[in-house]
Amino acid sequence: MTTEEETIEERGEFEFIDPNDILAEVPDDGDIPMEDDEDGEEKDDVGGLPSREESESMVGGFREHQGSVFAVSCHPTQPLAVSGGEDDLGYIWDITDGEIIVKLTGHTDSVTSTAFSHDGEMVATGGMDGKVRIWRRHGTENYRTWEFLTELQGPDEVMWLRWHPKGNVLLAGSNDSTAWLWQLPSGNTMQVFSGHTGPVQCGEFTPDGKRIVTACADGLLMLWDPRATVPIFKLGPGDARFDLGGITSLAINPSSMLAVVGGESGGIRVVSLSKGEIVGAPGGHSDGQNVEALSFVGLTGVSGGAGLVVSGGTDGKANIWDLNTMRARATLDHGEETITTVLSHPTPRGHLVTTGSADGTLKTWDARTGTLLSVHKGHEGPVFSASLGLEGSVVVSAGDDGSCYVFTIDQ
Repeated sequence: MTTEEETIEERGEFEFIDPNDILAEVPDDGDIPMEDDEDGEEKDDVGGLPSREESESMVGGFREHQGSVFAVSCHPTQPLAVSGGEDDLGYIWDITDGEIIVKLTGHTDSVTSTAFSHDGEMVATGGMDGKVRIWRRHGTENYRTWEFLTELQGPDEVMWLRWHPKGNVLLAGSNDSTAWLWQLPSGNTMQVFSGHTGPVQCGEFTPDGKRIVTACADGLLMLWDPRATVPIFKLGPGDARFDLGGITSLAINPSSMLAVVGGESGGIRVVSLSKGEIVGAPGGHSDGQNVEALSFVGLTGVSGGAGLVVSGGTDGKANIWDLNTMRARATLDHGEETITTVLSHPTPRGHLVTTGSADGTLKTWDARTGTLLSVHKGHEGPVFSASLGLEGSVVVSAGDDGSCYVFTIDQ
């Protein structure tokens, strides 16, 4: 008997993109490509940054934003980053020298989300104004020229953006309890996911691209088929075992079989996506301390089966959990301030984890032992976002002080 999953496999990894899904064509508005910024302004070393306490690992930076920088994302292959900030602007910039490649305009409120597509050919910005704006690379010679493509509307306030891992499809979570799915470059709305009762604070495609997981501030977790308007299953605080308060973080394992969620209560739950059941409850963080970030660790040969996941909380600690035993392998004590971001490095640095904190520092750890390897300093305020670039050999951070920094990872 052929199961639904087998049928999906036979129809291809990206079968849910179908011409019948098209609601309306969005024409190319013919905007003139935006060229390299050549204003001729002289810059000091490290992208024009003033002197401050800096780590030896700092190799670059960017300080063009006029206000806090809420989001930063690295290009999948090129030495580029895109950042978004309180000044209603985004920038694509060169992480090697801080040069502006393109100023991304058009938002009327803070840009709080940024993301490059899986192949790096498009970039999206999302804002508190509810707009999602898309740019694409112009030509094939290099990545120095980008053109505006389209503006996507629908959400109230954009909470996050995620590109499909294998195709040009974009997912966004909204403050109005909905999630939106668009096809690019057409800009067609493919689906609007309703059913949450609070801001959709977390969302991810499964790594195989076949499903979507969303979670909201009212504590609901939902698994979706991208083609359907009704969730495959949902879990919520009605089940006492799943009462986490608002869900604040989400991660899905590489095999697309498990989701891990963290909540305002400090609790963590492991959910089987095939069964729709809770299969584990690691110890979590201190009571009432939000779990702000989750990431699966890419270690090989250390923990078979379910794998390892690292959680970061407002208690200033990052815990590495073995999901086979539901016990902590190590506790990474970043400090007293909130851990705002957790990054797991890809191979060949799969043993590394980098945490960013409201204390203004980032720290890189050996996940095998919990050993602190390096401290990355430069920010004069909280780190709000960070991203891995150049195959995990650099970390690019964004902070409340209006700056972005580039740190090299030597391990």
